[in-house]
Amino acid sequence: MDATLDFLASLPAGLTYLVLGAGAALENIVPPVPADTFILLGGFLAVRGPADVVVVFLVTWLANTAGALLVYGAGHRFGPPFFEARFGRLLLQPEQLARLRRFYRTRGTPAIFFARFLPGLRAVVPAFAGVARLSLPSVAVPVAAASAIWYGGLVWLGSIAGENVDTILEWYATANRLLLVVATAVVAVILLAWHRTRRRASDSGK
Repeated sequence: MDATLDFLASLPAGLTYLVLGAGAALENIVPPVPADTFILLGGFLAVRGPADVVVVFLVTWLANTAGALLVYGAGHRFGPPFFEARFGRLLLQPEQLARLRRFYRTRGTPAIFFARFLPGLRAVVPAFAGVARLSLPSVAVPVAAASAIWYGGLVWLGSIAGENVDTILEWYATANRLLLVVATAVVAVILLAWHRTRRRASDSGK
């Protein structure tokens, strides 16, 4: 962690914004990218260096939102043809795809907002919103709102850490583990629903 702090502290303000923005955007495409930790540390360093806390927040918030909407756009453009093809049907049968679309059209906005706080799921949900052909405003509003809360909180925590950055990071790690447990439970429910609807679809096709 000291190496990460030293690396970020050595960057000029403009490059700091670029690194943090890239991390915030990339976590939508490559979930293992530790964007949250970088942004928390970015808030910590912003009050001690040339970077500005408000700019750190705006850059990371807008980059994360843009990255999620890029994934949504890819799902919207390429998702339906993929799931209508042979390999895609192995993952989602037509009836399952129809159920997915109905779910997003009735509960998509709150589901997207909630999922944006959960590790792993935050990257997947916008893609399937695109597959379900949800409208852009229906995706952009909950994504932007959730990202503002999440990244605003991380930057704020980093900025008030003082000399206790290790304590803040430990608290964040604990909170993230709890969110991971919630995400795992949600995934388990999704997999159970996938299995049941797939079996029903198979039975109805006999």
